[in-house]
Amino acid sequence: MEKIMSNPQVSIIIPTFNRPEFLALTLKSIEAQSYAHYEVWVIDDGTPGETNKQLCAAFPKVHYLKIENSGGPARPRNVGIDRAKGAYIAFVDDDDLWPPQKLEQQVALLEAKPEYGLVHGYCTVIDTNGTPTGTSIGRPGSPEVKHGDVKGRMAGQWTLMTPTVLLRKDVVKAVGYFNTNMAQAGEDTEYWTRCSFHTRFYYLDSSLAFYRKHDSSSVKNTTHYVDLPLHLQRCVDKAYAEGHLTKAHYRQLKRQLVIKQLKEYKEQPWGSFLRLFRLDPFWFLTFGNLKVLGKILLKKRK
Repeated sequence: MEKIMSNPQVSIIIPTFNRPEFLALTLKSIEAQSYAHYEVWVIDDGTPGETNKQLCAAFPKVHYLKIENSGGPARPRNVGIDRAKGAYIAFVDDDDLWPPQKLEQQVALLEAKPEYGLVHGYCTVIDTNGTPTGTSIGRPGSPEVKHGDVKGRMAGQWTLMTPTVLLRKDVVKAVGYFNTNMAQAGEDTEYWTRCSFHTRFYYLDSSLAFYRKHDSSSVKNTTHYVDLPLHLQRCVDKAYAEGHLTKAHYRQLKRQLVIKQLKEYKEQPWGSFLRLFRLDPFWFLTFGNLKVLGKILLKKRK
């Protein structure tokens, strides 16, 4: 059997660090895909030893590359992007799983609908042992919220579930890399927000990944999320300057980011308060903003 496909249609990128037992399960779920035209890039963020390399050698379609530790998934994903040969790109973390029809379903959809640059869905939550918890994440109350031209309503409101996404490589070329200047908190949200300025999203109301929730998951430190609205503001400002947003959309997104920053107040009161003035020096002149702050303060006292 060939080690590497010469013309893979899908490139799957997996950042990993020191979780070989879960990485093996992730690779097995990919190997079980009903769609066969793919390659896998496992980018090891400096795990000591050769365990991951030996593990990956057992999977014919897997490339393995170890890099110097960067402390988060952004740089490993970027390294994978540089090496991806497929027309489509997918990301999955080293402790998440895919259902067998995931790629087949998504590739068929994007092939049939060239007006969409990516397709995504929601995740079923599983525990450390792989047992479904009965909950899901990333599923909106109204599917149309995450479908179509979402650029005027996404920033500061919601994000995509990264292991569910399949996107065209042309979109990646237009959007660029994951932001390595961000702390390990929200770098995926920032990336998908940038994508929203370049293409239409197809939301498939289906569970497209199993998200493993356990103590060692790469859960973002909530104290770092205080900076996310400022990072998103830079994306919004750039998109507006480049003509991707109308003035009405631009103003709406700026308001949404102020609200998002206000909601970070309960985690980082002073840090969030100071950042509000960087987002909008006159945020306190809007009644809606003061109303949100009042509700947060009341909850904090309870």
